[in-house]
Amino acid sequence: MQIEELYTLFLQFPKIGTDTRKDIKSSIFFCLSGENFNGNQFANLAIEKGASFVILDDKNYWKNDSRYILVNNALETLQQLAKHHRKQFNIPTIGITGTNGKTTTKELITTVLSSKYSVTSTQGNFNNHIGGPLSLLQINKQTEIVVVEMGANHPDEIEFLCSLALPNFGIITNIGKAHLEGFGSLEAIKRTKLALYKSVQEQNGKLFVNFDDPLLKLESEKYNSSSYGQNINYDFHGSITNEFPFLEINWGLKKKENQYKINSKLFGNYNFSNIMAAISVGFYFDISAENISKAIENYQPQNNRSQFIKGENNELIMDAYNANPESLKVALANFTKDRHLNKAVILGDMFELGKFAYEEHKTILEFLQTNPFHINILIGSFFIQFEEQYPDFHFYENTTELIKHLTTLNFNHMRILIKGSRGVKLEVIQDYLL
Repeated sequence: MQIEELYTLFLQFPKIGTDTRKDIKSSIFFCLSGENFNGNQFANLAIEKGASFVILDDKNYWKNDSRYILVNNALETLQQLAKHHRKQFNIPTIGITGTNGKTTTKELITTVLSSKYSVTSTQGNFNNHIGGPLSLLQINKQTEIVVVEMGANHPDEIEFLCSLALPNFGIITNIGKAHLEGFGSLEAIKRTKLALYKSVQEQNGKLFVNFDDPLLKLESEKYNSSSYGQNINYDFHGSITNEFPFLEINWGLKKKENQYKINSKLFGNYNFSNIMAAISVGFYFDISAENISKAIENYQPQNNRSQFIKGENNELIMDAYNANPESLKVALANFTKDRHLNKAVILGDMFELGKFAYEEHKTILEFLQTNPFHINILIGSFFIQFEEQYPDFHFYENTTELIKHLTTLNFNHMRILIKGSRGVKLEVIQDYLL
């Protein structure tokens, strides 16, 4: 079946399914396979649960039924359908990538733009080769602006996602060490992320660039861009007026005397550049300074990203959705400046570092040894291998082991930073600490 034919079906049934555990009634269900499973085996179940059509790529599961559509590759078909759909809309499309902060930046930008426009935005962190196409297929006739988050853990993935989304605006939050196991080097990460700049240029578009970042400033010089950061000579400039417990900033425009204040609900000075990105995008799309500030102030972080949670016994900084060497270092550096009298850290392993794992985890421990908190807890198989070298710290294999010993650690009236890779599942300890 040609993509044009499949697209005709999609216009009749504009709902995509990939998981039979969810509501897939009246959907076009794609049988996506992975390294350890064959998604085609769910084709019949999808039909039984109400899917209108199933797209499969294994003839052993195909039936002589018009609802069963056999293709060469189900995932590639999904991707090409998303690209074809995107091409039907001549609307602003903002691509966002980076090592850290891209989801928060995406959420802030979506919040600001939604004060005036109908925005279709990446849901959660659906930002990879599967989530990206699914996000693009959410675009509809009411959509006025698209905001697409793009993640990558292997070389050239951003270039591929750009070929589907065709962004004509772009933001790279930063470029640092993450997914080193898949990329192999920091240079490969840099090359992959910078593909967004080239893609936006091909669309004759515009970049929003953090000029406080020397690398991004340098790499964007040859492109059409707006600048943001701390320098008053940038197009959009700001300064941090307070950091704890929440980030407060003043901001203004180049050659304009007016200053605006934002009292955010975000924790951490590392969110300054994320806020400035949202300001620059909002202003470009003709949203007033007052409404930009109001939208950002009303944004409530969720999903364990820069969340500040106050309980009866302790205060938690839940930044545990993910972690890499760069994000963990800036989070710890920021926390050292917090003047709270009793502070503790609970840190989980950083995943996908490959051969760099030992060195990067040791660097974190060296930082903690130089900047110790009242209680230092490290969780996971990477951290625990250093247990004998750091006898003053507490090491646990997993969160289950930590929970068993929480009563002996005397957490009381403390401010606790909790951060680690998603696979460590640090969120399960939250209720035991509040």
